Amino acid sequence: MNRPSLDWLISPVTKQQYFNDYWEKQPLVVKRNNPDYFRSLLSLDEIDRVITTLDRRYPDICLKNASRPIMAAEYSLAGGILDVAKVYQLFQEGSTITLAYLDTVVPALTVFCRALENEFSFPFQTNVYLTPAGAQGAQRHYDTHDVFVLQVCGSKKWTIFGTPVESPLAGQDYDAQVHDLGDPAFEFELHAGDVAYIPRGVGHEARSTDTISLHITAGILRYTWADLLLELVARASLSDPAFRKALPPGFARLDFDRAQAQETARELLTQAGTISNFDAALDSITETFLSGCPPSLDGQMAQLAMLDCLGIDSVVRVRQGIVFRLEANGESDSVACFGRKITFPPHVREALRFALSHSRFVVEVLPGNLDNAGKLTLIRRLIREGLLEQSQ
Repeated sequence: MNRPSLDWLISPVTKQQYFNDYWEKQPLVVKRNNPDYFRSLLSLDEIDRVITTLDRRYPDICLKNASRPIMAAEYSLAGGILDVAKVYQLFQEGSTITLAYLDTVVPALTVFCRALENEFSFPFQTNVYLTPAGAQGAQRHYDTHDVFVLQVCGSKKWTIFGTPVESPLAGQDYDAQVHDLGDPAFEFELHAGDVAYIPRGVGHEARSTDTISLHITAGILRYTWADLLLELVARASLSDPAFRKALPPGFARLDFDRAQAQETARELLTQAGTISNFDAALDSITETFLSGCPPSLDGQMAQLAMLDCLGIDSVVRVRQGIVFRLEANGESDSVACFGRKITFPPHVREALRFALSHSRFVVEVLPGNLDNAGKLTLIRRLIREGLLEQSQ
């Protein structure tokens, strides 16, 4: 398959179409008639391996059934240890097996998440749902994060409802007693190889058809303008004592005159945008994002063992599953990646930027003033740091 990317995920829909017409606006359904499209990411055999051989415990693996509550004690022991035989019995009786954070243990899903994180600048997380035929795991609800639904095996029928809370925050969870999802708006059926995008806040429910269904839900854990504005205000509070002043005494009294307090609040909000360093606030969120994207360094031991074989005619490429940012810092360049800053001298700048912006190239074609020995030294450094790899 091609390397995972947003283009690959939503093809034949383009990224421009997606961001213009669907992102945070409305659901998107892509049908392909290609049941093997997502086979490289996951399989039923891989799910069985995760459940039976890895020490995944409750609540990372749990059971759901829209028809009745499933208690953890029905299939787990002290410490959340799973009774795997009971897990499969409950599955056979109609319950959905939910596997959370599977991108942390399945390398293909790790690479998939890092690829999308590179494009969105938002953290991604994959939960996986294994549902027996003719069953429904979760009752109708909305999510507080946007999702891509990748149908891997079988099929599922989805019903889309209204949007009682537009773009809900993480704490604005669905409450059936409060939020009215309204009548069904439309339905669609996902078959193996199909994908759907559902914005946060859009009500939905899903039921498997006449076969076992396996699907991946890729959640987009976005940053919002509110996050950036809060960071701006926090930084303004450190630099300007006006933000640190106490509220007017007696503000909670019924006879308190709020007019002056409202004017002060307006002035402070205006100052937050001018006094605070916008770049520093955005850099802070960027650093948080990059620090939360651990690289996928599968095969790194072999890459290091092959360094002595690296030649000027060797083919190298940027690693899959690596999220980084190239930064210019005065006389040097640095690469920010997973909480690290890797610094390079200024004379390799042109070659460095070329190496990290081309998915595959021959060492010899590196531009700039480096001789062959210098090119090999730079590439070896990038391989040791886990940014590049020799292409097999």
